[in-house]
Amino acid sequence: MNNKEYIAELSRRSGYSQENTQRMVRCVVEAMAQRFDDGESVAVPDFGTFELKNRMERIVVSPSTGQRMMVPPKIVLSFKPAPSVKNKMKKGDQNG
Repeated sequence: MNNKEYIAELSRRSGYSQENTQRMVRCVVEAMAQRFDDGESVAVPDFGTFELKNRMERIVVSPSTGQRMMVPPKIVLSFKPAPSVKNKMKKGDQNG
């Protein structure tokens, strides 16, 4: 599902226009981004938690050349699904 399809479906389910739905989604994403900038995690009830994690410096090996390279430490965004979502994924539930 791409952004256009997501907005159309969300608009259909919520009863708002696609323009208003797009605006609401943009506000939610901006608010989440602000929390990440502040170093906070974001929990979405019955869906899961987005959080920042520190990845340590590590050595990787290029499969094509066999050359070892140092990857610097970085901060990554991770997602931990809620138990109900995790169970649906395990069961292969396509109907949500």
